[in-house]
Amino acid sequence: MTETTADDAPAPRGRLRDLTGYLTGHRGVLGVVLVLSVLGAGLSLAQPLVVNRVIRSIGTDQAPAPVVTVLVLLVLGAGLVGAVQQYLLERTAEGVVLTARRRLVGQLLHLPVRELDARRAGDLVSRVGSDTTMVRAALTGGLVDALGGSLVFAGALVGMAVLDPLLLGITLGVVVLAVLAVVAASARIQTLTRAAQDAVGRLAAGVERAVSAVRTIRAGGATEREVARLETEAVSAWEYGVRVAGVGAVLWPISGLAVQGSFLVVLGVGGYRVAAGTLAVADLVTFILFLFMMVMPLGQFFSAITTVRTALGALGRIQEILDLPREDAGDQVPGGASPGAVPTGAVERGRPATLTFDHVTFSYRPGRPVLDAVSLTVPAGSTTAIVGPSGGGKSTLLALVERFHDPERGAIRLDGTDLRALSRSDLRSRIGFVEQNAPVLAGTVRENLLLAAPEADEASCRAVLASVNLLERLQEHPEGLDATVGDDGAGLSGGERQRLAIARALLADTPLLLLDEPTASLDSRNEQALHAAIRSAAAGRTVLIVAHRLSTVVRADQIVVLDRGRLTAAGTHEELLDTSELYRELARHQLLVRPAVSPPGSTACRRPGR
Repeated sequence: MTETTADDAPAPRGRLRDLTGYLTGHRGVLGVVLVLSVLGAGLSLAQPLVVNRVIRSIGTDQAPAPVVTVLVLLVLGAGLVGAVQQYLLERTAEGVVLTARRRLVGQLLHLPVRELDARRAGDLVSRVGSDTTMVRAALTGGLVDALGGSLVFAGALVGMAVLDPLLLGITLGVVVLAVLAVVAASARIQTLTRAAQDAVGRLAAGVERAVSAVRTIRAGGATEREVARLETEAVSAWEYGVRVAGVGAVLWPISGLAVQGSFLVVLGVGGYRVAAGTLAVADLVTFILFLFMMVMPLGQFFSAITTVRTALGALGRIQEILDLPREDAGDQVPGGASPGAVPTGAVERGRPATLTFDHVTFSYRPGRPVLDAVSLTVPAGSTTAIVGPSGGGKSTLLALVERFHDPERGAIRLDGTDLRALSRSDLRSRIGFVEQNAPVLAGTVRENLLLAAPEADEASCRAVLASVNLLERLQEHPEGLDATVGDDGAGLSGGERQRLAIARALLADTPLLLLDEPTASLDSRNEQALHAAIRSAAAGRTVLIVAHRLSTVVRADQIVVLDRGRLTAAGTHEELLDTSELYRELARHQLLVRPAVSPPGSTACRRPGR
């Protein structure tokens, strides 16, 4: 673990250029939307002018019917153009959400393990779901729509300026005050939205934690305490939501007051000017219609400020993840070689490889090494076991081979090639890895088996299941290999999950096999079956196995004793019983050796079978 978490870093703020960056792949559709905006603006702006003609025709001998027909066509045309424009905006917004989710999911699954360990799974899920949805609102209810409305706004201003510059000046005075108030308040919305989304992320993380451990929580009588804790998180999210609503509640009256104030001022001053004979009634009506046309885009502008600010708050959380360096970023081999710059034939596929640890030092926290100058050679085609007390660095060795982390000092080599000279995908294609907790993915048994070997056929799947004594269990199920398993392997026992994970690694048929506590969840019967499977799998490949149960590794070609990050002894089971006090103690505790009948004070040990 690291000393700091992701929460200690300052939260990045979403930027408008980040938001517009998601629109680059939709420029063609947006171009059509803007053309429709211009067309819609023209149809809308023509309506007050036609109304002016209708009013003037009433006092003349001119028949109003043709002009009214034109007005109806303009209204219907504007409605049709608006409907098409709205559909394209909605479609574009969905595309932007898809783009954001693709980027975010792709980034999450390529982040370094240390970054994922520093964050809670529920919060990351919230960013993919809730935060990306808020970005969508910026487009459908704000940004692009407001850009289209700005054309109507500008056209209405021109029409009002032609009709009566004095009334226009009074109207703009009221509007400018309202705009300044809205812009000032909207900055607060962005900050509060970020805090609200963080609270929702914490709530999602808490729910994910509680649901995944519900059996433990209930068994410990902690259900009500967990409910209370999650309710506290829910209240926190609610409080931030209320604060956002409070700021929004201030904005709505401002917008309404701007509309009503402008209308009343125009009506009062304009009515006076009509009475004074300086403004025609038809021109006043036309001016008021232009005023409403100016107010509608103004409302869109106010809404755009609010929704864009809200989206930027959520976008900051998305960009926080997207800005993190990927797992393979910045890899550099000692001596300046770049990743993948491996001499042809340096590491051959299809045959066991020699794995070498050369003075490997690694720590999760500065100054507290988990591994300290570990040197070890795993010969090609051999089985090497790593044993020792918990916390000694055994699983960390396997994590370094998989390049979930890289050594701080020293090097790990495969047939003499530094692992950092191999791309991670190339390296991992040569490794079968079974983690300590043997994760099983939600889906079917077949999908789990094919995870690392998607081309494997039915016969191969059944063969590996038989090798781990799991085929008979699957044959009892009516769906066979297509039997469904839940999250974390729900529906399988702990031992069955362990064996399925091992079968998955065996099916990949890689030259290097890493096993971390493969028998941790097995009973004695299945443990013996698995021993046979491991011996079979070891043929033709190099095996590195971590074990607490020494019975798992007594037949290994080499056993390494790791204690507090240091390699203290190496040899076969028989050799270590003679040379390593720690190994002898571990074996005694597991009843692999027992004290011989000897004089008091004697330390002689008798081995089983002798």
